[in-house]
Amino acid sequence: MAHFDSLTIFYPMWNEEETIARAVAAAFEAGDALIEAGEIARYDVLIINDASTDATGKIADEMAAADERISVVHHETNRKLGGTLKTGFENAKGEIVLYTDADLPFDMAEVSKAVRLLRIYEADIVSAYRFDRTGEGARRLVYSYVYNHLIQTVFGLRLRDMNFAFKLMRRSLLDNIELHSEGSFIDVELLARAQKLGFSIVQFGVDYFPRTRGISTLSSNAVIFKILREMWELRSDLQSLEPLPIEVRQPWNSGGGAAS
Repeated sequence: MAHFDSLTIFYPMWNEEETIARAVAAAFEAGDALIEAGEIARYDVLIINDASTDATGKIADEMAAADERISVVHHETNRKLGGTLKTGFENAKGEIVLYTDADLPFDMAEVSKAVRLLRIYEADIVSAYRFDRTGEGARRLVYSYVYNHLIQTVFGLRLRDMNFAFKLMRRSLLDNIELHSEGSFIDVELLARAQKLGFSIVQFGVDYFPRTRGISTLSSNAVIFKILREMWELRSDLQSLEPLPIEVRQPWNSGGGAAS
């Protein structure tokens, strides 16, 4: 019997017509490898089309019509990263859920290691970080360094590279976290709320492959100011949160979930 019943691989997409086919193919390879290894029984791919203005939505619908493992949700208006991730988390049906970007910032073969870490360490989130970020350029590198250290100081998150789009999590965690951010701060909000509620987070490093196709929408001045505002709102909100009972956080240890 598989360790986990099901995995949803979820891609938020905006104008990704050049990357969508490659992203779905990589997800299929990763899912097939996990089934062969006995880690999961089945998998599906979820695409959230965030009101793309190119052919992303059309291509996604055609792929979904051709393969029942693919499903698509369309936003009528652009909701940015936070809104798109919230839609994805709400619609992901797997016992475990992976979120990443369509430009494949890491080798999807690393998903097998992430699933194994989640299982062995009984973690609720596996959050990956990049070994080498020099390919992003000096400005982005400095921005990320300052941002991560600020987050570590404000929220006590002893994690690296918190905005990196490689997070594997249990459905039970998503069912017990209410996310509010509509922007790029949602990654930190997810991790900070999870930690305050008592969920377990582990991290590991991966080789990073910078975007070569499509458009990056992060690190503009407007995005940075929005992140700072949401940061202080979250800091206040977290003060009222208490750790959840262990039977809520770990239902698989009290009769729920797939056998291991």
